[in-house]
Amino acid sequence: MPDSEMWISTAHEAGSVLPVVPEDVDGIRRTVLFGPPGSGKTTAARTLGRRLGLPVLRLVPGPQDAGIPYAGLLELALALPALPAARELTAALDETAGRSGPPDDAGRALRLRRLTADLLREAPSMTLVVDNAQWLDPASAAVLGWALRLVPDLPAVAAERSWRPGTGSHWCGEDACAVRVPPLTAHQVAALLSPYRLAPREVTRIHAYSGGNPALALALAEASRPLPDRDGVSESALPPTVRRLVGEWLDEVPVQVQELLTFAALDDRPDLELLGRLAGPAAEALLAQAEAAGLFDIGRVDGSVRFTASAIGTELVARLPGDARRLLHARLAEAGRDGVRRDRHTVLAADADDPRAARRAARAAARARQRGDHALAAELSLLAAQRTPHDDGDLLVERALTAVHDAAHYGDLPRARTAARFVLGQDTTPDQRVDALVALIDASGRYLYSADELFAAALRAAAGRSDLTARILIRQSVWANVNEGDPQRACALAGRATALAESAGDTTTAVMALTMQARLQRVVGHPDAGTTLSRALSLPRTASIPVNGTPQHLAARHALFDDHPDEARTALLPLLVEAERTGDVEATVDILRSLAEAELRAGRCTRALDHAHRAQTLTDGTALSAAPACYTSALVEGTARHTDLALVHARRGVDTARHEDNKVFLSRNLFALGHLLLTTGRPKEALEALEEVRTLEEFQQVRDPSVLRWHPELAETLIALGQLDQAQSLLADTRRTATDLGRDAVLPSLERAQALLEAARGHYDTAARRLTDTADRLRHLPLERGRALLALSHTERRGRRRASARAAAQSAADLFTAHRSHPWAETAAHTLRRLEAAPADKDAHPRLTSAEQRCAELAAAGASNRDIATALTVSVKTVEATLTRVYRKLGLHSRFQLAHTVTPARD
Repeated sequence: MPDSEMWISTAHEAGSVLPVVPEDVDGIRRTVLFGPPGSGKTTAARTLGRRLGLPVLRLVPGPQDAGIPYAGLLELALALPALPAARELTAALDETAGRSGPPDDAGRALRLRRLTADLLREAPSMTLVVDNAQWLDPASAAVLGWALRLVPDLPAVAAERSWRPGTGSHWCGEDACAVRVPPLTAHQVAALLSPYRLAPREVTRIHAYSGGNPALALALAEASRPLPDRDGVSESALPPTVRRLVGEWLDEVPVQVQELLTFAALDDRPDLELLGRLAGPAAEALLAQAEAAGLFDIGRVDGSVRFTASAIGTELVARLPGDARRLLHARLAEAGRDGVRRDRHTVLAADADDPRAARRAARAAARARQRGDHALAAELSLLAAQRTPHDDGDLLVERALTAVHDAAHYGDLPRARTAARFVLGQDTTPDQRVDALVALIDASGRYLYSADELFAAALRAAAGRSDLTARILIRQSVWANVNEGDPQRACALAGRATALAESAGDTTTAVMALTMQARLQRVVGHPDAGTTLSRALSLPRTASIPVNGTPQHLAARHALFDDHPDEARTALLPLLVEAERTGDVEATVDILRSLAEAELRAGRCTRALDHAHRAQTLTDGTALSAAPACYTSALVEGTARHTDLALVHARRGVDTARHEDNKVFLSRNLFALGHLLLTTGRPKEALEALEEVRTLEEFQQVRDPSVLRWHPELAETLIALGQLDQAQSLLADTRRTATDLGRDAVLPSLERAQALLEAARGHYDTAARRLTDTADRLRHLPLERGRALLALSHTERRGRRRASARAAAQSAADLFTAHRSHPWAETAAHTLRRLEAAPADKDAHPRLTSAEQRCAELAAAGASNRDIATALTVSVKTVEATLTRVYRKLGLHSRFQLAHTVTPARD
C-alpha cells in the first residue's frame, strides 16, 4: 500500500467516545482498521459498516482458528447457508478436510478461489467485516484476498491488532484505506467514565494508566481497588482484569522486546541512548516492534521514550521477582550516565536493610533537590527513610520529615502519606509530629477529604502549644475560605492564629497568619486590609515560609487588583526565583499564574502565554489541583491565542473545582467561561455561567469588586440579551461599592459597560463620549483600551458615524496586533474590513430576505438554533440553512461576528 494512500486518524470529536473513522467514505470500498487490544477496533468497524448503509456480515476468527487451514472460509460459507454457492463451498471444504495432502495443493486452491469468488458475487449487497483479522488463517486470507479482487464493489473492513502499513499489501486489497484507531483523549475518557462518577483527579490518573485505551480505562474504573500509588507500596495491585488486558497487549511482541521494555519501566526517565547501551545493535529493531504494537512512543524530539499507557510499565515491573528486579537495577546503574540516577538504581539494587544504601539515597536526594529535579528528590528521600534502620529513631525521623517536605513541595500526596506514617510511628516531639501533619495537609491541597480528622490529629499533636496551634489554624483558615466558602470564618481563624503566634513570640508564623488575614480582609472589603498587610511586611522572619504565602506575594496580588501590573511584575520575579530554588511546585505555579496575569494586564501576551503554559505543565505533572492553572490558562489563551482551547481549559477548571468543592476557583473558572462565551457570541450561555458566579460570590460574601471582575462582563451579557434594567441595577450597585472601597481601578470597565447600555438605549453621543474618556484613562492597560475602542467603533457605527467608527476600529486593531492579542485583533480587523468595504449607497449592501434578516437578528441576540426554529415556526435544519446563507452574504464566519454586524432582536 503506498504511504500516500494511508489515512491515519489522529483526531476525536470533543466528548465523543467512539473511535474515529474516515468521515467521507464515498469511494472507499476496502478499509483496514488496526490498533492494540481494547482500542475500539470492533466498535470502529461496526460504526463504519453502519455508515455504508448496507447489512453487515461479520466474521470473527479466534486464536484457536489461526492454525486451521480454511477455517475463515468455512465461517463465511456457514454465514450464508441459503446461497447455492455457499453450500458448494462448504462441500468443497468438507472434501478438502477429508483428503490427505498439503492445504495449498494447486488444484484444490484454485477450486476454492473460484467458489469463494462465486459466493461473494452471489451474496446480496452487504459489507464484509472481518474482526480479529490477526487470527484469520493464512490459507483463508490468501483465498479471500484473491476473490475480493474480482468483486471490487463489495465493501470490506478488516480489523486487526498490529499490521504495519507500508510493509506490503494487505489481503483486503492493495488500495485499502489504512486507519490507525487512535487512543481516546482525556476528554473522551472522561465522557466514557461519566457513569462511574469518579473524581476528576481519578479520571486523569485512569487516562494516564490506560493511555486512552477504552477497554483498559473501563477495567480500571470498574475495579474496586484504587490505582497503585506512586510510592511503590502497591505497585503490583493492578486489578486482575487490567493485568489480563495488558498481558494480551504485551503478548503482541516477542520476549526480547518485553525484556527491553522492562528496563524502561524500571528507569524513571528512560531514553533511546540508555536502551541502546543495554540492548546493543538490536535495540532499534526491538523498539520498532514495540512502537508498531502501540506499546511505546519513541518519536520524541528530546530522545526520551515513554509507555503509551503507564499500566504497561506497572505490569512489567510487577511480573519481576525481587531478586530479578535488583539485578536489572544493577545493570541500569552500570549503563547510566547521570550520577543521581545511577545512585537511584544502585540503592534499588541493594538489600532493603542496607544502611549504606540509605545514606546513598539521602545524598542523591540532596543533589536532585539542588538541581531542581524535585520528583526524583521526593522518591530518593523516601527511599532513604524506608532503608534507614528502625533502631536509629532520630535519623529515621529526620529523613522521614525531609521526605514529607519533598513530597509536599511536589504535590505528591501518596509519598507524603507514606513518609508521615514513619514520623507518626516513632516516639517524636510535638514539633516533629505537627511538622509532618502540616506538611501532609499542605501536600493534600484540594484533596483533603478527611479534613476534620486530620486537623483534629494535628491539634492533638500540638499539645496546647500556641505556636504549633497557630500553624494549624492558618491551614484551617485556608480550608474555610476555599472549600467552605466562608471568608468571614476564615478571617477569624487567621486572626486567632496571629494572636497565638505573637503571644508565643513566633514572628514567622505571625507573618503567615497576618498575610492570610489581610488576604481575606481584602476579599470581604474590610478597611484594615492594607494595615494588616503592612504589619506582615514589617515583621522579621526567622524561618522560611512558602513563597506563595509571603506578604510580598500578597502585595503583588493587590498591586495587580489595583491595575499596577508593572509593580506586580517587579515584585513577583524574585519570588519566582525563590520558589524554584526551594522546589515548592505549588508555590512556583502560584507565582507563575500571578506573573501571567500581570503580563496579560500589561499587554505582554507572549510572556503571559509562556508563564501560563509553564504553570499548566507543572500542574499536570503533579497531583496539584488543575483548577487554578486552568483558570489562568483560560484567561491567557482566550486573550492571546485561541478561544477554543481557552474554553477547554475553563470547562476543565469548572469540572475540577466543582468536584473538589473548591468554591474560590469554581467562581474564577465560571467567570473565565462566561467571559469567553460572551466574546464568542454566545450571550445566553454566558449568562448562565456569570449568574452562577454572582450567586457564588454573594454566598462567599465577596464584597471587593477588584478581586474578580465579573460585574462588567455580566452587565454586557445582560445588555446583549436586552435585559437593560437588570444591567443598570448591577452597574449602579457595583459602582457604589467600588467608590466606597476606593477601588478606582474597577471604574473604567464599568464605564465601558455603561456606555454600551446607553448605546442600546439609543443615546449614541453620550455613549461615545463616555467610551472616549474611558479609552483615555486606560493608556497603561493596552488590551483594556483596545476593548474600549472596539466598543466605541460599534457605537459610532450604530450612530451612523462611519469615519469615526473606522478610526476607532483601526486604533483597536493596531493595539491588539502590536500586543499579539490574536483573537481580539481578528475581531477588530473584521470590524474594520466591514466598515471599509461598506459602500456609501445603502442599497448596495448584500440584501437579506425578511426571513434571513429575522433569523440573523435572533441569532445575534444569542438565541440557539432550536430557539430560533421555535420562534419562527420552522425546523432546525431550515434555521441552519438560513444562517449559512446569511454568513455567506455578509462574509461572516461566526456568531460573534454576526452579533457585531446585525442589530440583535429585542425580547
